[in-house]
Amino acid sequence: MSIQSHKLSVLEKIGYSLGDLAANLVFQTLVTYLAYFYTDIYGLKTEDATLVTLIVGLIAAFAFNPIMGAIADRTNTRWGKFRPWILWTAIPLGVVALLAFSTPDFSYKGKVIYAVITYTFLLLLYAANNLPYSALSGVITGDMSERNSLSAYRFIAVMFAQFFVQVFMYNLIIKAGNGDKAAGMESVITYLAIIGTIMLLITFFTTKERVVPKPEQKSTLAEDLKDLSKNVPWILMLITTFLIFITLAMKGGSYVYYFENYVDQAQLKAFLDPMKGFLPTFENDTALGLGVFNGGGILVGLIGIWWSKSLADKYGKRNVFMGSLFISTLFIIMFYFYPPQSVGLMFGTQILHMFFYGISTPILWAMIADVADYSEWRNNRRATAIIFSAMMVGLKAGLSVGSSLVAGILGAYNYVPQSNAPQAESAIQGTKMLVSIFPSIPFLLAVGLLFFYVIDKKMEVKLESELKVRRAE
Repeated sequence: MSIQSHKLSVLEKIGYSLGDLAANLVFQTLVTYLAYFYTDIYGLKTEDATLVTLIVGLIAAFAFNPIMGAIADRTNTRWGKFRPWILWTAIPLGVVALLAFSTPDFSYKGKVIYAVITYTFLLLLYAANNLPYSALSGVITGDMSERNSLSAYRFIAVMFAQFFVQVFMYNLIIKAGNGDKAAGMESVITYLAIIGTIMLLITFFTTKERVVPKPEQKSTLAEDLKDLSKNVPWILMLITTFLIFITLAMKGGSYVYYFENYVDQAQLKAFLDPMKGFLPTFENDTALGLGVFNGGGILVGLIGIWWSKSLADKYGKRNVFMGSLFISTLFIIMFYFYPPQSVGLMFGTQILHMFFYGISTPILWAMIADVADYSEWRNNRRATAIIFSAMMVGLKAGLSVGSSLVAGILGAYNYVPQSNAPQAESAIQGTKMLVSIFPSIPFLLAVGLLFFYVIDKKMEVKLESELKVRRAE
């Protein structure tokens, strides 16, 4: 390996972070609104929405990402291995995102086919864009502290995207469509696609790849896969990523149902009325409540992200990640005990949950970059993209399973899509379970797995120092 300066300018960190801001305008929309879009806007039955999100998502996870990882690791251009993919996919990703959230006037069977095709292409282009983008963080710098800093910048950008989608998007959908949610969704996604494309282009022009494999390094895909199969930290991070994104998709996709069907509207109005003079105008109390609930949590999550780097530098990524994830899970479980009238407790618990989850957010991807270093340290070969592609398998599979569980569990609890009548008591109970007990289980399993992850603070220092010597040679 050859490596230039390890230090990154603020401009490059911001430029890199804009790529994740752009990608998360798509990703956070999938996490938060995919199930709701398919059932209550697009008009699919819950069982069909479950099948589309699960089957297409799993195919994308286990086919697109490994193939894309192998291709990216073997890409060689004057711009590097990973940056070109950000350039090549910027415009197509925006176009397909718009198509995937459009509502054409087809028959029901035609709608199902259209959903399968557009969701497939959306996940394909997302993999071709976001996997090289994620792998880029492993070759921008080999400095562990700078990598932690880069992850913090990146996930502050993620939080901004999450803030927009989860706070304002529901209200904008209603307002842009004058009550027609289908037209509103298309209008909002059009603007997001344009903005996201511009930000991806900025990422391409402001970043640089510094950790460069030696020209003589050659490895086959079979050798890379063999290295992975013996890399225990990689296996643990793959499963951990899968579990985490099941929870994120499940609880994120359930909040809109939770506020529409579970939360007591009179108590919600009473809770929100004192705030209305200080907040933007929303179409109704449900939209405002959902926005404040998500927005307050995200803003506090930014404080957690800000603390993340200093905690990880001092105590090591693994320990901080485990502790913050476990505490955040306890606050998820607490939602099970709240009746519909306990609006203040719901909002307070969400803020505490997001603070501790915010600490863990940037550490996950920094840990995956460390796994790439661990593989290089053991095998004397670097295969950054395939390491990240495996994690993207976990992410996409977790997203697919979590999103499908939202629609599937609601169907099992007798939820009726697009119904103006009150939901059955079982459906209301299902929405409560979807933001409490069900999403807490994958998080707790992930915490247990991390006890076996060997890259602690001591190992981080060892990897960084020994790889610097090798690369200098």
